[in-house]
Formats: sequence, structure tokens, C-alpha cells
Amino acid sequence: MKLVIIAGGKGTRLGLRDIPKPMVELDGKPLLEHQILLAKRYGIKDICILSGHLSNVIIDYFKDGKKWDVSITHVVEDKPLGTAGALKQLENVLNDRFMVFYGDTIMDIDLGLFMAFDATKPDSIGSILVHPNDHPHDSDLLEVNKDFKVIRFHSKPHNENIFYANLVNAALYILSPQIFRFITVNKNTDFGCDIFPGAIVDSNLYAYKTAEYIKDMGTPARLTKIEKDMCNGKVSRLNKSYPQKVIFLDRDGVINKEVDNLTDIDQFELIEHTAEAIKLINKSDYLCIIVTNQPVIAKGFITENELGEIHKKMDTLLGFEGAYLDDLYYCPHHPESGFDGERVELKINCDCRKPNNGMLLEASRKYNIDLENSWMIGDRYADVKAGHDSSCKTVLLRTGHFGNDRDRLTVEPDYIFDNLKNAIEFILGEK
Repeated sequence: MKLVIIAGGKGTRLGLRDIPKPMVELDGKPLLEHQILLAKRYGIKDICILSGHLSNVIIDYFKDGKKWDVSITHVVEDKPLGTAGALKQLENVLNDRFMVFYGDTIMDIDLGLFMAFDATKPDSIGSILVHPNDHPHDSDLLEVNKDFKVIRFHSKPHNENIFYANLVNAALYILSPQIFRFITVNKNTDFGCDIFPGAIVDSNLYAYKTAEYIKDMGTPARLTKIEKDMCNGKVSRLNKSYPQKVIFLDRDGVINKEVDNLTDIDQFELIEHTAEAIKLINKSDYLCIIVTNQPVIAKGFITENELGEIHKKMDTLLGFEGAYLDDLYYCPHHPESGFDGERVELKINCDCRKPNNGMLLEASRKYNIDLENSWMIGDRYADVKAGHDSSCKTVLLRTGHFGNDRDRLTVEPDYIFDNLKNAIEFILGEK
């Protein structure tokens, strides 16, 4: 597979003058060099660098790529054409599916898994790598269906009166040459704003979600954070080829205030200091994943779309505080019958409803989780049982229901804390 790196950034917000943005040095190497070495690690050695501003700096440094045992072709745009407009110049040379990097992102992604995902969608126009981040309010967001087909784009700035899922276009793509029919020659266009929203009207585009490290260095603050993460090894440790540690969280009574059979989005409120606690997880090497029983769906009290809207509100509220969830799993089942409007097909004894641990095991398979070095935090003994059965360490909180199901389960938590923030501070050694 060929790789195209779009490297026309000026780095104005970073105060750059003598070098283009992709040549900012990180851990002793230009950012572009890190990207080239990542691609090479996964067998991608045919690379085209699309540059513009101070392109001579890039060309003089990399030349034909032989120094790195790759083949590099340079294409220089006469005028800024945006991410999509620049790529249009390669229409006649890209005849097979190809990968696209943006030259201002530092990342360590298992590209083999990304390519394997895309290989299952051969008739699509491509796959986009997506992830949550700590600044969704100024990021391009998108929506997907259950099959992770992209159904909608939300370019920044966002409507402040609407809740959005924290699913960010991470600017890493695998595209079919069919994408070129949506791009106009010599017109300044952007993939997220101008191309993808129109392309999904009559073509399939899929999202590959990951919790691996990929961040843009668009501001001095982000660049400083990236430099710190590179120095302490966090960038490479989050690659999915390495076992990951997770802090699993129940939702109701842990993240948000307990409301019996919560169905009204207006009743969803974060518990005080929840965002602070999750932000601490985000800064650590742990992933943060919610596993929640939602029997209100089987009971017919709420639809899955309505539940999705509640989770969008949760994402939005956390995002305003600079916090995010790496993923969320919910069980829609409930074995007991007798509710008006109940969904018969969901009235089953399943493996995912806690105290069973199906959701934790499903997450473990997707994210290569080291369960023995992970944690499960909840307000019920059902959460504790699911954690114990998954070999996780467990915490029971005094919030929410505070273990009112103890009579049904013979299991004890490893620790008990007053609230989520106290528990996270203990786990991370913050206090």
C-alpha cells in the first residue's frame, strides 16, 4: 500500500518561521521522520510527500528516502489547495487503495490492524481512523451506525445547543481511488468539511475506532504535551500491539447521579468531580471504558437511539471539562417480563448483563487488555462480581446504590471509596 503524507502546514500558531510545521523536532527527529518510520514498520515503503510552504526544507532532508530504506516522491503545490485539493494532484498515479497521513500528527498506531479492518470493506470509498479526544469542541466530529458506517459529519465550530458524541476524525485515512471523483481540480478543499460529507450520500465510508495515541500539534500547549508523552514512552505504549490497562467504570451512580430507570435526558447530571477523575485517567496509561447495564431498553422505556442521545450528552459534558471516555459498552437485556411495550427479543439471560462479565471480555478482545492489571469500579456488587470474574481489581463506591444488592452476591470488593475521584487518586497514586 502506498502512503501519501500531506505536509503543507505552516505552523503559524506555533510561531514557526524557518521550517514548515511537519519538520518540528520531537525526541531528536522531525515529526515527518517519525511518521515515515512508523509506516516502514508496517511494510509501507512507497511514500509520496505533498508539500508547499518551505518545501525545500523537506526535500533537502529526506531526498529520495534511501537513507531510511524507503522510496520517497515529492510533489510541491504551487498554491495552497487544502488537504483534499492537494491530494487531487495524484489522481493519475494512485490506482489502488492508499493511506493518508496529515503531516502535523504524532502517532503510534498498529497500522496492520487498520489495514485489516479496511480490507473487510473493499467496496467502500475508504476507512477513517477515529478516536475521542480532550478537545472535541474544536475538533471535526462524526457519527456512525452500529456497523461503524459513517452517517454524518459535524465540522467545527459546533452548535452549542446540540450534544455530540466524542468521535473525532483523527486525520488518518485509507482511501479508494474512487475518492477523486468527489474532489475538484485546483480548488481549495478539506476532507472533513468539503469531501466526506458529500461522499457519504451515495458511497460507504467506515470508521475505525482506536484508543491508540494520535494527536495533532496545532498549538504550543498540545506540542508541549506531546513532547512529554514521547519522553515518558506513552506514545508507543498505547500501540494496540502491547497489552493495555483499563479502568472500567459503571455508569449510573458512578458517572452520573442515580435516577431509577433513567430515560429523560434532562435528568442526566454528572456527579461532582466526575470529570476531574476521568481526566486523571486520561492523563495516565490507563484507558477509560464504561460498562453499563441498560435494561430500560428491554423494558421498552427507551429506544437505543434515545440512549445514544443521553450518551452524547455525557460525552459533551465531559468534553467541556477536557475529559473523555475511550469506549462504552452497554447491555440492553433484561430477563424478567411483564412491562408494557417491552421488547421480547431482549428478554433473555445473556452473558453481558452484569454480574456477568461479557462486556469486559468483549472490550478485552478489542483493545488487547491486560485484565489482571485493570480495575472495575462500580456502586453495586454486580460490578464487583463482573470485575472479579475478569481477574480485575475492584472498587465499590459509596455513591449511587452503594452495594444494595449485596444479599444476592457473595463477593467482596478489594477497596471501598467515597467517590470516583478518591478511587482514581488512589489507583494512580495521586494522593
